[in-house]
Amino acid sequence: MELVLAAAIGVLSASGIWLILRPRTFQVIIGLTLISYAVNLFIFSTGGLRVGADPVLKAGATDPARYADPLPQALVLTAIVISFATTALFLVVLLASRGLTGVDHVDGEDGTP
Repeated sequence: MELVLAAAIGVLSASGIWLILRPRTFQVIIGLTLISYAVNLFIFSTGGLRVGADPVLKAGATDPARYADPLPQALVLTAIVISFATTALFLVVLLASRGLTGVDHVDGEDGTP
């Protein structure tokens, strides 16, 4: 399970970096989204992979190691909200830039030699 999760994080990171290096702004947005997914999976995996663990302590619980760690879950939830707001802001800037310049390249050029 850990190998599959590490491979998924690696593939998402590599794909996100490759898309960020592309010249079009929409590809940059998708790349940033993929990198945020990879970071979210990494943060979530720091809490440990426990299948079937209860998320909330029950009354009279003596062993807290049997329960899931809520801190990575809270951090991932916060990161999802922040990445959504950042993507919305980036889309507004993209539309304004496209309206002013008429091109959607990151560097503002058309890309034709």
